Formats: sequence, structure tokens, C-alpha cells
Amino acid sequence: MKVLVTGSSGHLGEAMARRLKELNHEVIGLDLTKSPFTSHVGSITDRSFVKDCMEGVETVFHTATLHKPHVATHDLQQFIDTNISGTLNLLQESLAAGVKRFIFTSTTSVFGEAMSAPAGSPAVWVTEALVPVPKNIYGITKLAAEELCQLFYRKYALPCIVLRTSRFFPEDDDEKGKRTAFSGENLKTNEFLFRRVELEDVVQAQLLAAEKAQDLGFGKYIISATSPFLPEDLAALRTNARQVVSKYFPDFQKVYEGQNWEMLAEIDRVYVNEKARAALGWEPKYDFSHLLELLKQGNDLQSPLAKLVGSKGYHAQSFSEGPYPVD
Repeated sequence: MKVLVTGSSGHLGEAMARRLKELNHEVIGLDLTKSPFTSHVGSITDRSFVKDCMEGVETVFHTATLHKPHVATHDLQQFIDTNISGTLNLLQESLAAGVKRFIFTSTTSVFGEAMSAPAGSPAVWVTEALVPVPKNIYGITKLAAEELCQLFYRKYALPCIVLRTSRFFPEDDDEKGKRTAFSGENLKTNEFLFRRVELEDVVQAQLLAAEKAQDLGFGKYIISATSPFLPEDLAALRTNARQVVSKYFPDFQKVYEGQNWEMLAEIDRVYVNEKARAALGWEPKYDFSHLLELLKQGNDLQSPLAKLVGSKGYHAQSFSEGPYPVD
């Protein structure tokens, strides 16, 4: 079928374009930046441009966005223009063109302050039932775009699936303290316990969402690696995460010592992907257990698709703090 991928020069967009082409779909790639996977260079904020990209499209995979690291370099209006108005343009032109399904890449960042566990309280069990409290313009605009998707399903019966993805960027963390305390691979591996997902698994979730969209109609799903933790672990995760991890993976410390790695002392949240696995039939391959096995075997921790796509970065310029500005 003919599909539109927005943000096709970006990390997830390129991964989607690669996989869709492998599956023999006709891919229309839309992005501001030229790339081998972008056939139409322009902005989703330009509705006439969006309309020109829609002819014959059956499925829209909307991955284009301004991200959290852009908060320090872009103003509020730019976030609104791209993340809200751009999504509205895509939804309106999808409806006009007879698109059959719309898959929107959102973020777990919409939960925001709702995931901030006060001192002395257990870690937060993050499911779709948790009420979002966005803490910056990124989360606010992504949540608003989700609501637009729901409106277009409710009012116009356009099947829309919202995927709230956790972290899958290959770049180092945008928080200087974390970059200082942990190597990039060490921190990312730790995060697979509670707040990270592998790019290849995100792509599979997108494809399954497209398959199920017309049956589901509308839904919001957390897309994160399967965590080993249970609700009864939440209190101990705040005080002694290493001990909790050892309960599930008795050999992890030996594996980590071989890498000169450290486990986080505290984990403040756990993303729960149960709803996505049940509704979409999604079975993410990359979790902490899988990564431990890869470490034991001396293999690369990234999926083959992630290695092909590589790192994109967020900013064209350098800053005094390194790859990220101070926000």
C-alpha cells in the first residue's frame, strides 16, 4: 500500500521508511531535511504541502516532532506550530484524502509531573490510566495532539492509534548529571528495566498498530520494553534498586563488573506495556534480560535496524555544555 511517513529524515522516521520499503510498500517520506528516505521536502505546518503529499495514501505514520531537547532552542509558538498545528494539518488532509488509518507517535513525557515520586514514596507505576500532568511545552503539545487524534476518531471515524513511546534515542542523555555519572551504554541498559525501548521494537509496534487500527478505532498505548518489576517492588526500588534487580537477575552484578558498569541506586518509575502487548499483539524482543545475554556474548546491544539508522542528534550547533544547551 501507499504510506506517508512524516519526519522521514529523523531517527524513527528513517527506521520506518526502511522497514516499510523492505515490506514492499510505496513510501512517501516527508521532512524538512533532505535524505535518501525523504521524497517530499517541506513542513507539516504548511497545509497545502501536506495536501500534496496525501494523494493515494492509505496509512499515515506521523513521527515528525519537536523533541524535549528542543525546548532550550525553540520558542513556545514553534512547538505549537509543529506539534499541534502540524498534526491538525495531517489529520484534516488525511480525512480529505480518504486515509484509512493514522498512527501518531507520542511520548511518555506527556505524563510529566505525574511520574515525579515524592521523597519517601514508592516508585510510580505508569500505565495508561495515570492522568498526565505535562511539565513542559513538549509534553503539553504532544498531549494536545493526542486529543486531536481522538477528536478525529470520535467525530469523523478516522481510526487513530496513539503510541506513547519511551526513550529510544541513541544519543547520550540530555541531563549533564547522568552523562557524568554513567557511560551512554551503561545508562541505556539500566533504563531498559523501567523506561526505555529499542528502535526495532518501536517499528514493530507501529506496524502492528496499523494492522489493528481499523478494528481498535482509537487507543493510547505505552510502548516501552517489558519490565520485570511488579507493583510490590515499587517501594524498594526507591531505596535499593540494586537489590531489587538482583532478585530478578542474580548474575547481573557479575556481568556489570566485567563492563565496569553500575546500576542505578534508585528507580522512580516503571512503565507498563501490558495494554500494548494485549491489544496490538506486540512482543518486544529487547528487554534487560536480552541485553544481559548480549553482554555475556560480547555482542552489540543495538538492534540491526538501530545500527543502520545511527545517531541523528537534535541540534546542528555545539554548546558550552556539550551536545545540549542549558534550558
